[in-house]
Amino acid sequence: MIRLAGVLILLVTMYAALFLSNENALASSNLIDLANRQGFYGLLTLAAAVMILSGSIDLSVGSVVGLGAIVFGSLMKLGIPPYVALVLTVVLGMTIGLVQGLLVYGLKLQSFLVTLCGMFVFRGLARLITGGLGVGLQQVQNPDVHPEFRNSIETMRYFLVGIDSAEKLRFPAMLVVFIGLAAVFGLLLHKTRHGRCWYAIGYNEQAARYAGIPVGPYRVATFVVCSGLASFAGCLLLLSYGSANPDTAGQNMELEAITGAVLGGVSLRGGEGTIVGIALGAAVLPLLNKLVTFLGIPTEVIPIVVGLTLFFGAFIDEFIRRRSAGRTG
Repeated sequence: MIRLAGVLILLVTMYAALFLSNENALASSNLIDLANRQGFYGLLTLAAAVMILSGSIDLSVGSVVGLGAIVFGSLMKLGIPPYVALVLTVVLGMTIGLVQGLLVYGLKLQSFLVTLCGMFVFRGLARLITGGLGVGLQQVQNPDVHPEFRNSIETMRYFLVGIDSAEKLRFPAMLVVFIGLAAVFGLLLHKTRHGRCWYAIGYNEQAARYAGIPVGPYRVATFVVCSGLASFAGCLLLLSYGSANPDTAGQNMELEAITGAVLGGVSLRGGEGTIVGIALGAAVLPLLNKLVTFLGIPTEVIPIVVGLTLFFGAFIDEFIRRRSAGRTG
């Protein structure tokens, strides 16, 4: 509760600073854009949090986002209908997670090492698919190429990212998508046996084994969920910006997702965290980006803030763990 109160106070303070910094900060277009960014990063934070809760970590999230965006656009260029391309892209992400999960728990490798390798491999695959070039929706919506795709893509852009046919951002669709998924995962984590098993595995894997929990399948499932959400976020990225570059799409998003989870009270040691905390933590970095822009502060300070946040999050988590151990001892 102390962590939740802390991040809530931080958010209120940052919102107040944003609204006082510039009168344009209260414009509906700015608020919708901010909410949309928070929804997008919420998906990635949720992906990272599920991994961390169960005692693992995934450093390939950003590269899977980039690969997802490239694959989604490339499939549509090949003539695959947009909705089918989206489903295939998410399935690809889930398959990536399955492979990484099996490498970790089938061959007893470290998740850090496997996903670090994946970070480079998936980025390289994205470059290989496009020859180093980007993909754009204008290539797919060209009436001389796939004229039947235009309406489908416009519908997807409206309901998934809130952009209409006139390229106007009308409502925070990505925030709505995130809230829906957060509600589902909230029920899964806090109200079902499967969620309790994930917490138990993250808190003490050996004790979970003695309790009869099949640790391997549950851990592999977190990889599938994480990469599936990341590939879906890649589709949203392409729909939102209209184009994606294999070198930059999703870059550093794994660190931002982990930071959001830590800010939301998810313990880096596993076994602790709530869906409410995850949602609050995910809102901080997009708000920080917006605040930096309106205050005219150099954007170079953002990586510094991310790094310090991760450090202090780890420090506080270790402090709380040792204090709890001292009380029980």
